[in-house]
Amino acid sequence: MKKDKDLLDKVTDLVKRAQVAGADSADAIYVEGISLSMACRKGELESLARSEGMDLGLRVFVGNRQAMVSSSDFSNSALNSLVERAIAMARVVPEDEFCGIAPETLLARETQELENFDSVEPTKEDLEERALIAEESALEVPGVSNSEGAEANWSQSFAALAASNGFASCRRGSSHSTSVSVLAGEGTSMERDYDFSVSVYGEDLEKSEVLGKSAGEKAVSRLNPRKVKTSKVPVIFDPRVSNSLLSHLSNAINGVAVARGTTFLKDKIGQKIFASGVTVCDDPLKERGLRSRSFDAEGVATQKRNLIEDGVLKSWVLDLRSGRQLGLETTGHASRGTSSAPSPSTTNLYMEPGSLSSIELIKTVENGFYVTEMIGMGVDGVTGDYSRGASGYWVENGALGFPVSEMTIAGNLNDIFMNLIAADDLSFRFSVNCPTLRVDGLTVAGI
Repeated sequence: MKKDKDLLDKVTDLVKRAQVAGADSADAIYVEGISLSMACRKGELESLARSEGMDLGLRVFVGNRQAMVSSSDFSNSALNSLVERAIAMARVVPEDEFCGIAPETLLARETQELENFDSVEPTKEDLEERALIAEESALEVPGVSNSEGAEANWSQSFAALAASNGFASCRRGSSHSTSVSVLAGEGTSMERDYDFSVSVYGEDLEKSEVLGKSAGEKAVSRLNPRKVKTSKVPVIFDPRVSNSLLSHLSNAINGVAVARGTTFLKDKIGQKIFASGVTVCDDPLKERGLRSRSFDAEGVATQKRNLIEDGVLKSWVLDLRSGRQLGLETTGHASRGTSSAPSPSTTNLYMEPGSLSSIELIKTVENGFYVTEMIGMGVDGVTGDYSRGASGYWVENGALGFPVSEMTIAGNLNDIFMNLIAADDLSFRFSVNCPTLRVDGLTVAGI
């Protein structure tokens, strides 16, 4: 496509300018984004915004020194100045023995089409209809008394990466989303809840009517919450929040944290850290995945990878630099912006489903806590200590009972990981996804 060629010409030319000016090696990244969003409340349009942006980033290496600069000015004189500043910076910064671009053997030579770009741009009217229907459907639920509003958003992104090792390729992506938040009850006894949907293609979005009804029913079901006495009980994490446990795992096995020794899992590679049967996968090649990509931010080929296999920690999440620090090869997880060096991050991360339904996970619980919302970030990455605010429903005799709020869940991630049980209801709504999870023996603090 002509656009891809134009983008590649930009970054390839910038790399060549850097080499001519004295860089031993270099890479350049170009990012372009377009977005359209609208918000409504009580049936009235509140905001409509469109934004378009372009940015160009250059990273140069002089020996074992590197520097990054970026610019949104693409004139010839501005690009020459960009190159000069980058090389001048690289000559005076401290040496870094682990920096450098990828060897040719690791580069992605063929890029896959992953169906992660929807060429259809919705109109303002399309977005307005999505948001208005979602809010209207929520307000129709008996007991819903007010609205915090609904939003519909769309975006497209284009990126090109080139490096002096010969790599040059483009990728593009798109996103559609709808969200709605409403209130139930009156006065000081009001409760709030929400629902949303995000997808690469507009046709894959959850219907606005379904989202609105779901948000309204959730808000009403939270009315008149109670507190319960502090106790150790089974805790069941709804899929809306269970993915947070997987995010904590992702942070703990990130190569930067491992290389620094600032993670409670730093010595656990090859060891069982989950129960048998638990598998956690990162799949950058997932069709229509929210973060799918066939090459990473260093041009390295990506691949589907089990990070946890049958409960055993099989791999860190690495980019080139953290891999070199640990004496390992990159896992193709580099991400970056235009003004920063690459760092490792996951793509489409998920835990494979178990064999029991969520109902079966709950029905053997005499007293427990079903969590639907969490607040705070009380997780110590060095020790694994875990303490977060939560709300949801109290489980009584194997079924969801009354709503509860202002609770705290406490434990340690080592114990949580080893004792969790996954249900069979995995669905892909986020970039990190989990089925319903049950963890026995957590401390739930209330009154």
